[in-house]
Amino acid sequence: MSYQVAAFYQFASFPDFRELREPLRALCAGLKLKGSVLLAHEGINGTLAGDADAIGELIIALREGAPFGGRLDRLELKMSTASTRPFQRLKIRLKKEIVTLGAAQADPTRQVGVYIDAADWNDLIAAPDTLLIDTRNAFEVAMGTFSGAIDPGIRSFGEFKDFTARHLDPAKHRKIAMFCTGGIRCEKASSYLLARGFAEVYHLKGGILKYLEEVPEAVSRWRGECFVFDDRVALGHGLRQRPTAQDSDE
Repeated sequence: MSYQVAAFYQFASFPDFRELREPLRALCAGLKLKGSVLLAHEGINGTLAGDADAIGELIIALREGAPFGGRLDRLELKMSTASTRPFQRLKIRLKKEIVTLGAAQADPTRQVGVYIDAADWNDLIAAPDTLLIDTRNAFEVAMGTFSGAIDPGIRSFGEFKDFTARHLDPAKHRKIAMFCTGGIRCEKASSYLLARGFAEVYHLKGGILKYLEEVPEAVSRWRGECFVFDDRVALGHGLRQRPTAQDSDE
């Protein structure tokens, strides 16, 4: 059996996020979905897997269902497949942030950098005046990244603030492009840099996964694999799943 995997997020005002937990849990359980969803006052962030029809019903419910009241009208969504079940449990968790930076001035519901579609990303990062930064953790960067990208050497996203303080200067670094797995971390990082006075901040819309889905490998500037937070471990161009030992034996 093949499973469909939906990775999604949106920064939105959810003052009632605690009350959303049980309706969302009931919805996912009824659709037999497995995975993890984070809810916070600033929005939703999750990855769920299951039957393709069930995933379709989930997306409709998130966008149009009563619990969310039309607040997820800009849901960032990426679809992929898995040959085996990538999650074993369903977890709906309440958090202070849907991606933890710990900087009050970073508010993507108020301001973010310029979104760059995957088709236009190569031109942006090839420009000599663009400083390209990978906002992911060091172990993720080690598995794969874009050619010429700066590895901030962080163990968690919360350390991005320290990297900024030590290595970035609004007066010197006038044009910054950032990327992450699905777009959520660099969206918050772009909001943080704008609040710190950086003039031009860009980020890859839909993240690495959207780039690997849409950009042909022949013209890609991506090198390696993209780590994903499920049992598939990593994906390559075309969102192809890394072969398992079992696959190699067949």
